[in-house]
Formats: sequence, C-alpha cells, structure tokens
Amino acid sequence: MSDASAIRRVGILFSGGPAPAANAVISAAALSFLNCGIEVVGFYDGYEGLENYSADTPLVEGRNYIRLTRDHVSAIRNRKDIILRTSRANPGKPVGSLDELADERRNAKLRAVYAAFDAYEIDALVSIGGDDTLKTANYLKELQNVVAGLRPIRIVHLPKTIDNDYYGIDWTFGFFSAAHFAATQIRNLGADARSTQVWYVLEIMGRKAGWLTYASGIAGEATRMLSVEDFGDTFDARAEAETLVDLMLRREADGRSYGIVCIAEGLADHLPEDQRPDTQDEHGNVKLGDAQVGRVLANQMERVYHERTGMKIKVRSKQIGYEARCAEPSAFDVLLGTQLGVGAYRALVEKGLTGVMVSVEDQLSLKYVPFGMLIDPETMKTRVRFIDTDSDFYRLARALEYQGMLSGDVHEE
Repeated sequence: MSDASAIRRVGILFSGGPAPAANAVISAAALSFLNCGIEVVGFYDGYEGLENYSADTPLVEGRNYIRLTRDHVSAIRNRKDIILRTSRANPGKPVGSLDELADERRNAKLRAVYAAFDAYEIDALVSIGGDDTLKTANYLKELQNVVAGLRPIRIVHLPKTIDNDYYGIDWTFGFFSAAHFAATQIRNLGADARSTQVWYVLEIMGRKAGWLTYASGIAGEATRMLSVEDFGDTFDARAEAETLVDLMLRREADGRSYGIVCIAEGLADHLPEDQRPDTQDEHGNVKLGDAQVGRVLANQMERVYHERTGMKIKVRSKQIGYEARCAEPSAFDVLLGTQLGVGAYRALVEKGLTGVMVSVEDQLSLKYVPFGMLIDPETMKTRVRFIDTDSDFYRLARALEYQGMLSGDVHEE
C-alpha cells in the first residue's frame, strides 16, 4: 500500500456536459479521501476559474472552490444537479502536440491551472469529464515533464459522457440513465405517432458516435435508427430520404402510416458543406444542435414522399438532448459512478498511481488504464470509440427494426 501521507490535499473538478450520477462520483471520491484524513477541495465550474488564475487574481473560496466536508457530500448520490457545477472551459485547446505543450504562448492557460494547484497546495487531482477533459488531464501530467521546476502533482481521470464513446471502459456513468430517459420520450412520441398517423424524426444527442441513439432506439422501440457509423464521410440527407420513403410506403401497405426515426446529432457534422453547422460556442465547439439535422432529414422525407405519391405529408422533428443529461440517475449508474469515485482514491492513495483513467470490468472490478492507451500520441487527442458495425450490439439494433410485411419475399436489413 502506498503511503497516504504523501497526499495531504486533493482537488476534484467536473468539466464538460452534465451526466446523471455525477454526484455519486464526487461523493464517493470525496468521502474516501476524507475517511483517510485527506483534505478535499472541490473546484467550481470545471477549469473556468483555474485557467484564469494568477497571483493578482486569486481564487475566491465559495465562488471558485469549496473545502468539501462530509455534510457537503453525504446523501447526494441521486441528486440531479452537479454540486460542483461545470463548464466547457478548455485550457489545453491551443496545444496540438507534445512539442507545442512546451510553447509558453500555447500552454499559458495550462500553466495558470498548474499554478493555482500549486498555490493551494493540491497534491493530487481527480479529473471527471469527457474527451477534452481527459486530454487536459494528460496535458497537466505531461506538463510536469516539459516544464522544469514544477512540483509533482498526481492526476487520475474518471470517464464521463452520456455518449458512451470512451475507449478503456465498456459503459460510462450516466449513459444508461440518459438512454432510459430518451427511450421514454421515444415511446411517448410513438404513441402520439400511432394516434395521429404521423412520422417523427428524433435527433438524439451524441457528437461523434451513435451509442445513445441506438440504445435509446432499441429500448424505445423506434422504427429505424441512424448514426455516423452507418455512413461514410458524408451524410446525404436526400439520398437517405429516398430509402426512408421506401420504408414509409412499405409500412403504409402493412397498415402502419406512422413511425419513429432516431438519428444521432453527430450526423450534422457529416452533412454536405453547404448544410454543415458554422456556429460555435465561446470555447470553439461546433453547435451541432443548431444544424437541426433532424429537421433537414424530415424536410427531405416530406419532399420525396410528395414527389413519389403526389400527396403532401407532415414529418415532425424533435431534438432530445439537454434534458437527458440531468435525468434521474439509474441504480446502475449510481453503482458505477460510486465505484469509479472510490477507484480514484484507491489509484492515488493505495496504489500511488498517476496518469491513469479509472475503469471497471466484469462485475464492477476496478482497473486503471494509462493515459497513453487512450490518447493519440501525434495529435494528443482522445481516441473515440465508435460502434463496431460487425458487433452483436449493432446487429441487435438492426434485428429489432421494422422488417416490412412478413409475407414479402424480401425483408429489409
């Protein structure tokens, strides 16, 4: 066992989009350290205050950080809001390679973060967040190797995303809660579609991969599910509308003049150049939701249907996203998040590790994945885990979709 006295004060921060069971992670981590006599500092709003730190602009207790006590982190595992709040501040954004990490013009915000940790005597950091947050955690670890004279700070990362597109872990906390919420919405709208004899195109959150779209669609009994894994570099909405109108006409012949099509919002980034989103938030992230790829596809379906039949039809579109990020956490996500939080303590204190992501395998058994296995060494970006179209998970989704009239000789894949 590692000497616990080597860590006297640990910092915890949550960065990026919210996810159900976030507080389960924070609570389990904080209580584990407090039980060992280690002080815990929770930083508010991710890296937002940290990246702007200087000796002239110190952090303010109560506004930028809080000294967490048992009372702060007890009985909060099922709370929907995040007690440390969050932001998309990305201090490592100007850095694109290990060489650039040593450039004082590019690493200024990372050095400000490190200076804040040093000023407040943080011995170890528990980073909770998505791919950009993991990238930042890796930068802070590597910064100690390329900038001379920095006091060593141990760093572990806990994977968070409702998109479930992380390497190194099978399921991320919050994913199943978000999928359950979205599936409920799909079933509700499915009842509306049957009642009113209409079609819906539901755009489901997921910037890069289709895990949430497929899980929600399977659980919600959608008619068809589409994501980035189903297409190449370009998502041609008109061509896909032709295929979907084929589906609509087959269902009409089968007595079903309604249906639910679920598509991943990440398809917006694969639209032809003249249809791609060009708006960004204050941190440079493309606003995929503004592209309304679901609306684009719905419009094309209406047009193609009219061209084919001479009849006008209404295809309704709706986005399901932000409301899923703070849904009621499921028992599984609370269990998973709690184990990851305890894993942060065990990695840092019991095993003396740094530069690892806490993960689980089998029956929530802890494992620790080195950052080097998760980060592309050339781009320094986090690797994205897409759905393998040869996997049984993908084949499950395809098997459960509407197959057409059973009396037909040809069935839809």
